Amino acid sequence: MLHISGCLRAFIGSESGAVTVDWVVLTAAVVGLGVGVVGILISGTAPLGESIETSLVDGGNSLDLSFD
Repeated sequence: MLHISGCLRAFIGSESGAVTVDWVVLTAAVVGLGVGVVGILISGTAPLGESIETSLVDGGNSLDLSFD
């Protein structure tokens, strides 16, 4: 019984798994920021893409490159 108690104390006192948890949290934060940036970029470039599509369909006569 004494051996099991010593092993349990060593397991509880070990911090080797804490580094893994830190990396998982850090990686999740980086992925979340990346998804946010992609969302912002897509919403900003969609109107410009639509303007280019309209210009190509109309033969190039109505290209509006304004950023409003």
